[in-house]
Amino acid sequence: MKVRVDPDRCQGHTLCAMAAPEVFELSDIDGHATAVVEDVPAHLEENVREAARSCPEQAIEIS
Repeated sequence: MKVRVDPDRCQGHTLCAMAAPEVFELSDIDGHATAVVEDVPAHLEENVREAARSCPEQAIEIS
């Protein structure tokens, strides 16, 4: 599984980082998220799916 955050959609709600803190990092400047790993380890895949479902802006892309 691969994951990325669309920087144009992310509004910094922080829900992704709460669901999968090992995968998402929040900017100290604007609070927007980025994926710190592109290839998600198998044991974190469900957490990333939950992060994508919980994102109000639908900014998390999974492939």
